[in-house]
Amino acid sequence: MKLTLYDTMARSKRPFNPTNPDRVTLYVCGPTVYNYAHIGNFRPVVVFDLLFRLLRRLYGPDAVIYAANVTDVDDKINRKAAEEGVEIGVVADRFLAAYNADAKALGALSPTFQPRVTETMDAIVAMIGDLVDRGAAYAAEGHVLFDTQAFPDYGKLSGRPLDDMIAGARVDVAPYKRHPADFVLWKPSKPDEPLWDSPWGQGRPGWHIECTAMIEKILGLPIDIHGGGIDLVFPHHENELAQGVCAGHGHGEYAGVWMHNGFLNMGEEKMSKSVGNVALAHDLLKSHPGEALRWALLSGHYRQPLEWTGSVLDQARSALDRLYRVLDDANRILADKVVREEDDLGPVGEALLDDLNSPGAFAALFQLADALRAALMSKDRDAALDARDCLLTGGRLMGFLEADPQAWFQMGADDGFKARVEALLADRAAARAAKDWAAADRIRDELAALNVEVMDAASGASWRIKEQA
Repeated sequence: MKLTLYDTMARSKRPFNPTNPDRVTLYVCGPTVYNYAHIGNFRPVVVFDLLFRLLRRLYGPDAVIYAANVTDVDDKINRKAAEEGVEIGVVADRFLAAYNADAKALGALSPTFQPRVTETMDAIVAMIGDLVDRGAAYAAEGHVLFDTQAFPDYGKLSGRPLDDMIAGARVDVAPYKRHPADFVLWKPSKPDEPLWDSPWGQGRPGWHIECTAMIEKILGLPIDIHGGGIDLVFPHHENELAQGVCAGHGHGEYAGVWMHNGFLNMGEEKMSKSVGNVALAHDLLKSHPGEALRWALLSGHYRQPLEWTGSVLDQARSALDRLYRVLDDANRILADKVVREEDDLGPVGEALLDDLNSPGAFAALFQLADALRAALMSKDRDAALDARDCLLTGGRLMGFLEADPQAWFQMGADDGFKARVEALLADRAAARAAKDWAAADRIRDELAALNVEVMDAASGASWRIKEQA
């Protein structure tokens, strides 16, 4: 089975055929680092990390080049730096470090490259110059603007008429624009704002040119896959496409596949800092395992909107508990057997080949867990070994089942607490062996007061922290 991906430009699923299988290129629009990122910002991080993992498995880890940019100069960063009386780099460095730490906690692999706008300024200025030289951009009153009339296919990606796009974007129809849809490539900086030299005066770049220049510099044009949130289709990706093609660096091509994930909604609204209905990943990670947050973010198909509720997180934790519980039982029986990574993708990978069908992949994980449970109950070690290894291979392909099962269930407990719980469990086992049910129940109540859930099985009792403080 071949990898198929939904292409926003084609409006259909298509087989994925990289230009060069030995150098598969993926670019995803990354964060603007002025504050902690909310959990909605991490949906594309997790979705395209899943794609990155799958591509590495298909083409080899050294053949996939993944760039996710960082916007480290922006009005919001400027305001934050001015409020704190520091350089913009201080703000950007602080929140980029927090962002990367949160992404790692959610199981995201580090991108191959993480280019920053401030480190790409020469390439940005050079690309703007190319656009001016080719007649696709013009200087006016200290600005440089892209001439949308120079790109006949403008609007093809979003599929909306130009008039609708102008109205929808509420563009600033400045008097120096040749056409209302023309957008800024370079603009003068305001007093006390960061600025850089250019042939058109000191200033800073517009939003859209940043990504196009970084893609060209880091990956080269055209690229195989361009990803991001659905809200970036217009104007950001539409403008990226126009710039990249008109600059002439991709020989008329920009991206082979355009992929966009759906919104993460809080209630009936898109999660947004401007609306104020946000849940910060940084805060959620204090009370929830990163794998549970990752599972929740992948619980719906990436192209569909996802409702973010407490029940989504509860269901994610419950699902992972189920998988870790059977692995914990398997570890007791197969402790002498080293885990072997399966050569083929297995049922989990097969589901992911169909446009990253994560719900289908989750169903495959549960089927493997059921097969493992059945093999353990029938004491078929060979079948149990195969099922365990396939389950772990599939889970780890998706970024799950990376923890030791006992560590998973005892997450947040220190050594002293663990020793106390183990002693109580030993006392309870002795009471049950002596058929002193009253004592066994009393000990269980004491464990419950410690927020500990006891899980009895034929192989013995294990335990977990029910809720993390």
